[in-house]
Amino acid sequence: MTSPLQRKLRITGPTVVTANRLADGASVWLTASGGWSTTLADAAVAATGDAVGALLDRAHADENTAVGAYPASVVLSGDGTPQPANLRERIRAAGPTIALPGAA
Repeated sequence: MTSPLQRKLRITGPTVVTANRLADGASVWLTASGGWSTTLADAAVAATGDAVGALLDRAHADENTAVGAYPASVVLSGDGTPQPANLRERIRAAGPTIALPGAA
């Protein structure tokens, strides 16, 4: 019997792993080299549950840098660059929808 903690991810298309940087809360995406980038275009893209699981394992092993990692669906542009697949991820990728106090 499989533990609930070992359940398979249901991945239905291109997926990236995203989290928030511990130092300042910025949205970050896991890169193919295992680092974190504030640019979605730099994210490693996976298309199977096993591949996304491996990315999540790598992300969870680095919780001193980024926390709250989770898989996020993306669509690929014509050149293969990942783009947000839903409103939440569009907001996370583009930044706040209002001007923050003190921002010029």
